[in-house]
Amino acid sequence: MISFTGSTRAGRAISKAAAETLKRVTLELGGKGANLIFADADDRAVERGVRHMMNNSGQSCNAPSRMLVERPVYDRAVEIAAQVANSIKVGSAHEAGKHIGPVVNKRQWDQIQGYIQKGIDEGARLIAGGPGLPEGFNRGFYVKPTVFADVKPGMTIEREEIFGPVLAMIPFDTEEEAVAIANDTPYGLTNYVQSRDGARRNRLARQLRSGMVEMNGKSRGAGAPFGGVKASGRAREGGTWGLEEFLEVKAISGWDSALDTAAE
Repeated sequence: MISFTGSTRAGRAISKAAAETLKRVTLELGGKGANLIFADADDRAVERGVRHMMNNSGQSCNAPSRMLVERPVYDRAVEIAAQVANSIKVGSAHEAGKHIGPVVNKRQWDQIQGYIQKGIDEGARLIAGGPGLPEGFNRGFYVKPTVFADVKPGMTIEREEIFGPVLAMIPFDTEEEAVAIANDTPYGLTNYVQSRDGARRNRLARQLRSGMVEMNGKSRGAGAPFGGVKASGRAREGGTWGLEEFLEVKAISGWDSALDTAAE
């Protein structure tokens, strides 16, 4: 058995290699999570989404990297997102404090910079951050907390996993439109819903195609499995489901149960 956590590209390569000997493969891969924020969401929904996105310098497969906002509150959400992103400090991982550190290496830094430039070139509106090193840095793999508004479905930064502190904001008009945009991705790890309407939350939890759905900032319960569908892999980590990934079922007929009684 092979258990792997990493990129979708690497997961595909492992699956092909494992096929030669029919090894069992469990994969926990990338994501492009959608965070659906409705007009009735709580006051901190946007800030919570931006900070979650920027955690670990954006290097989280379950990051809410697409923020879909209902149009009546979209302009205000854009303002808040820009303010929050601009308030996030960047600093050395050796220093204590509330800040984000560098990304993992130069290759990743270069790739993130390419995505940021692609967002600009394709017409998304840059409202925070941008290309290059943050102010005060002349070296290192540091990335500015970056937010794009008015991103259109199909843009590169909306489709591909960036794995860096880059957020794409998209307006929507109806619940159905939001679900369609959220599900229109090769990935399916985590989606998020922000709304005070319980019936809506329950409805969307069923419609969103992902292994996990988190709502109103509530973390998964103890023992809940972590994992996705589609190009995010289909493995489950944690809880009973995580243990079962490493087990195989054996069916036996003709077992002499009398011997079990004697052993007792």
